[in-house]
Amino acid sequence: MSTPNPLPVVAAVDGSDDSARALDWALGEALRRGTGLRVLHVRQYAPALQPGVLVAGTEPPPDEDRVIEAVRADLAGRADLPPVEYVSREGLPADLLPQESAQAQILVMGSRGRGGFASLVLGSNGIATARDAHCPVVVVPRPDRGVASDAPVPDGRRVVVGLKPDAPDADTLEHAFAHAARSGARVQVVVAYPWPVLAWSAFGDFTPTVQDQEAAERETLALANEQTEALRTAHPGVAVELHVAPGDAAGHLVDASREAELVVVGRHRRRLTRPAPMLGSVTHAVLLHAASPVVVVPPAPEEPADDPGDGQG
Repeated sequence: MSTPNPLPVVAAVDGSDDSARALDWALGEALRRGTGLRVLHVRQYAPALQPGVLVAGTEPPPDEDRVIEAVRADLAGRADLPPVEYVSREGLPADLLPQESAQAQILVMGSRGRGGFASLVLGSNGIATARDAHCPVVVVPRPDRGVASDAPVPDGRRVVVGLKPDAPDADTLEHAFAHAARSGARVQVVVAYPWPVLAWSAFGDFTPTVQDQEAAERETLALANEQTEALRTAHPGVAVELHVAPGDAAGHLVDASREAELVVVGRHRRRLTRPAPMLGSVTHAVLLHAASPVVVVPPAPEEPADDPGDGQG
């Protein structure tokens, strides 16, 4: 039996409509997880300079945060709330939000804050937090973000997750299945495979192979079933749908995001050749273009290497 996680769900707010939508999502997630909610505002500017919040000559005392007070007033009297705490910090959101994520089960934020350019679909704070956070980060997009596709939208509630059969991300898959188990949704596993497969020709060009596409799809499907077998056993109440298709993984995930409850993507693990945290091209594309909330799951900490002893030999 697993031990309940005492850490809260953290909602990053800044007074914008985007952060209000993120707060609503975070409230629901805290209730699903049976934990508390921490409403966090990072004041990037001196109080007198907060855009759209204060008017010159009406500055509050330094310990008063009008964004936090507005959220507190909006939530006052609601009977469906988890335990809520309110926290105000001063500094750069891109620095402080990843730090605060170390004390969170999950951090939820809007796709854009009060600042920045209106044409941006994802603010710099969202990118930095999703890249650097210690916990999973949910980015809630604006409701008018559309996906150009003529394909029919599947019925029912779905949690979408990508799977690379030859290199599955166990942390990302587990997050998708766990969320679906809490919310009552099914898991739609998107498995993309390259087609056509290219090979060097005698003339030094890339040419399509004669490999049969149906055979490639069957092999990919078999690998996907094998990679999800343990999770199906661990979450017997979760329905699973495997969607195998040729082409670009990012495009298929964005297409599947239409009317999805959540899209789950992962983050690169640090390596010698990439020591800094990296989102990866697929994750970055999904964050920019998905129509549903997207959660970026960091890799689990690696186990420390065995003690080599006293250093001899």
